[in-house]
Amino acid sequence: MAGDRWTDPVGFERMWGELAQVGRSARTGGYFRQPWTSADNELRAWFVGEAERRGLDVEIDGVGNVIAWWAPDGVTGPGVLTGSHLDSVRDGGAYDGPLGVVSALAAVDLLRERGFVPARPLGLSVFAEEEGSRFGRACLGSRLAVGALDWAAARELRDRQGVALPDALAGAGLDPGDIGPRADLAERIACFVELHVEQGRDLVDRGEPIGVASEIWPHGRYRFEFKGEANHAGTTRMEDRHDPMLTYAMTALAANKQARLAGQRATFGRVEAEPNGTNAVPSRVTAWLDARCDSDAALSDLVEVISRQAGERAERDGTAVEVSEESVTSAVSFDADLAARIAGDHEGGDWPVIPTQAGHDAGIIAAAGVPTAMLFVRNPTGVSHAPSEHAEMPDCLVGVSALADTLERLAGPS
Repeated sequence: MAGDRWTDPVGFERMWGELAQVGRSARTGGYFRQPWTSADNELRAWFVGEAERRGLDVEIDGVGNVIAWWAPDGVTGPGVLTGSHLDSVRDGGAYDGPLGVVSALAAVDLLRERGFVPARPLGLSVFAEEEGSRFGRACLGSRLAVGALDWAAARELRDRQGVALPDALAGAGLDPGDIGPRADLAERIACFVELHVEQGRDLVDRGEPIGVASEIWPHGRYRFEFKGEANHAGTTRMEDRHDPMLTYAMTALAANKQARLAGQRATFGRVEAEPNGTNAVPSRVTAWLDARCDSDAALSDLVEVISRQAGERAERDGTAVEVSEESVTSAVSFDADLAARIAGDHEGGDWPVIPTQAGHDAGIIAAAGVPTAMLFVRNPTGVSHAPSEHAEMPDCLVGVSALADTLERLAGPS
């Protein structure tokens, strides 16, 4: 019955142990689970195997999005979907994404242990390229699945090595064809629930194991291209240089200052220099800004002021700068009624309802008009997108129970 707490961690621990070494760096302990690589293929195959062990019907689209359906005979109509992703940022943590996938499988086990039979299709999903770590477009798989990104645009994407997306897919044994993967997910589901490790310290500070999301801050990725003049690092006088690295450095400092003043977030986390020689003034520096704000207007204002200061500095340095949007997602509010029901449906009082500054597939699906909710599991380190990201096993099991309770209400008889 809903509310029963799952106390047997054997199945969860087995699955977690099987995932633990896939794509893990022996040097850093972090994970390199790049989309459409051997690690990603292994993870997808693992999920398909787990789904088939449970008798679920598996569908895989042309970009590697996977949905495993639990739909007893005669059960039809728009389904209830849960799940997350299995790819990682470069040198990322173990929990971001996989916790939601393993918890979804474990929640099905718990529901069956309770004797629950869904009255509407219940799907477990794994979305491709959620992090955008290879092709620079966050939540690429879910964007394609709901039609938020057109296949004609997606197929033009290139990774850092210049590999085109269709070629990467072909290398992974996938074929989206000329028209791309099906883009009707929003019409096929009644609601979506994503469980995720918290990427911050809110739940730690509150002393709560579980939280429910209220909204996702608007966020974007912006490419800054600084152009200068290559020259000799020793023979070129400082006053004769047109060094784009200086323009970039001052722009990074400006981004930090402006974000702090506005109470927002701005990070230059990726930089490439040309010709990238120790003894040469660079000719070009390309840097990517990640900006996140509490409103769409604040995001626009923050990027505008950083870009303006970059241009002013470029004038002084005798360089030039061009700024372009690569991926921008507006503010997303989750279904308030659904969040309130989830937050209040457990013993001991309400789970906290909190905002998040991190992007998720849930945000893309909510923006497509599907009632959506998120559950967060406490992260005692408060660190994410890094090897020290963590969640304690007791909290993970509370998360499984909370997810099972939610799915039982949503997929049960009306």
